[in-house]
Amino acid sequence: MSDEPGTLTPWDNLRRYTDARIAQGRVGTSVPTAELLKFQQAHALARDAVHAEADFSALSQSGLGQYAALHVRSRAAHRSEYLRRPDLGRRLHPDSARLLQAARTDPPPDVLMMVSDGLSALSVRQAQPLLDVLLPGLLALGLNTAPLLLATQARVALADEAAVILGARLVIHLIGERPGLSSPDSLGAYLTYQPTMQTLDSARNCVSNIRPAGLDAGTAARRLLYLAAEALRRGLSGVDLKDESAGPNTVLNPTTP
Repeated sequence: MSDEPGTLTPWDNLRRYTDARIAQGRVGTSVPTAELLKFQQAHALARDAVHAEADFSALSQSGLGQYAALHVRSRAAHRSEYLRRPDLGRRLHPDSARLLQAARTDPPPDVLMMVSDGLSALSVRQAQPLLDVLLPGLLALGLNTAPLLLATQARVALADEAAVILGARLVIHLIGERPGLSSPDSLGAYLTYQPTMQTLDSARNCVSNIRPAGLDAGTAARRLLYLAAEALRRGLSGVDLKDESAGPNTVLNPTTP
């Protein structure tokens, strides 16, 4: 593999189809300088994604329209504590718990949605195109939704406590995934039926790698709408609920005219 600028090799065509580091070539016993610099840049982006503070301003001001949004936080006081104490990221701060207590409705909502930083603050940028399909889709299914929660210093289970307080039957938590060297901004979606404070991970369904270079927002939203409808119909989620959205019994996309 040549390292000369402007020189293409047969490997270059293959590299267009994957973010994996293949056919990097070598200079003596080491990799070429250009490849080393690309690796260091990817590593820096992954570190930044973990340590950065999430910015929800664009999301909360970008036309959520009729969907109200509330800001909540976990018991982790700052990013450093969040990374060292996963348990604190699973519980709502008392102020946030009181805020949700005051937001309870009768009847309670069918679905609660939370968007949070998780382990990648950069992932928040993937939420808007997903919500643009998902929120109208839930309404088209006849489901009543709680205010959208925007959460900081959050672990997956933080949405469980919020759902318990609001009385929601189903929770969908959009959360930043642990960044990789080729995906610092990947978003994951965790769906849980009737969550409790003791809910196990085996009771959740996960749709992962939501980003332009991974699973596109439209496909992810359709999978989540299918899983939400099936979870509520069958009264379960997790390992007993399979994603058969591409099968012959798939529910119609609620956003299809």
